[in-house]
Amino acid sequence: MLILAASSGENLAMARQIAAAAEADDVHAEIIELCRLDLPLYLPTAPDRDPGPGLDQLVGALQRHRTLFVCAPEYNGSIPPVLTNAIAWLSVRSDDFRSLFQQRPVALGSHSGGGGHRVLVAMRQQFAYLGCTVLGRELLATSQKPLNPQSVKELVGQLDRLDRLAPAG
Repeated sequence: MLILAASSGENLAMARQIAAAAEADDVHAEIIELCRLDLPLYLPTAPDRDPGPGLDQLVGALQRHRTLFVCAPEYNGSIPPVLTNAIAWLSVRSDDFRSLFQQRPVALGSHSGGGGHRVLVAMRQQFAYLGCTVLGRELLATSQKPLNPQSVKELVGQLDRLDRLAPAG
C-alpha cells in the first residue's frame, strides 16, 4: 500500500503508525512525504514549468501500489495545499492521469487541530471525483483523541483484502 503524508508533523506520525501496522501484518507499505517532494506551485499560466523529480517519484509510487492511504491535516476547513498541488501536477503531467486513480481503493485519515471532519469530507469528495473507491471508515485523531490502533489495523486489513482482490496490472 502507498501511504501519502500531507504534512511533516502529526500526519506523518500517523502514516508511520499505519505503515508499522501494515508491516506487522505482512503488508508492504511505502510512505511518500508530499512536503519532501518539493513540488513547485502549479500555475496554469506556466504549463511548461518543470515540477522536478518529486513528481516522477510520486507517479512511480502510485504505479507500484494498488491501494492508497492518505493522511492529511485540516487546513482552513479543507484539504492542505500540498495535497491539492500534487493532484494538480499529476493531472497535467501524467501520461494517463485517470489510471492513477480509477477504482483505486483509498482510506483516509487525519490528525488535526481543527477537528479534522471537514478535511475528511473534502478528501472523500476529491478522491471519489478522481474515480477512487473511498472506504467508508476513516481515521481521525486530535491532541485530545489519540489514534486508535484497532481502527488502524482494521483499515489496513480492509485495504489489503481489496488489494488481493484487484486484478494485477
